[in-house]
Amino acid sequence: VQLQASGGGLVQAGGSLRLSCAASGRNFIFSIYNMAWFRQAPGKEREFVAAVSGSGGSTYYGDSVKGRFTISRDNAKSTVYLQMNSLKPEDTAVYYCAGDAQLLRAVLVTRPSDYTSWGQGTLVTVSS
Repeated sequence: VQLQASGGGLVQAGGSLRLSCAASGRNFIFSIYNMAWFRQAPGKEREFVAAVSGSGGSTYYGDSVKGRFTISRDNAKSTVYLQMNSLKPEDTAVYYCAGDAQLLRAVLVTRPSDYTSWGQGTLVTVSS
């Protein structure tokens, strides 16, 4: 499977951005995989941002983005989104989407090692 992230850019603090991640691949059934967004700032470890279940009915967020970011998905388009509001300079990072390594996992997981099929990343820069 291939994941193509887009939507990053430069925004002022307090602004909003919407990231998209389109999945493609022969025989890949998007809806049976939980999806997640991670981010990585320079010199820091990859950080969990948000995850969504295959159906879209369950979501989970990292503490640093809870209440500001919203993850969603459109299975008909094989796309997962990350709506980011009230952005802060500390949100500056490369954002990656990823698919769960296990199909139909019953719980949403947060470790990078639980995910596979990483996208190439999209840079988000928040200026103060």
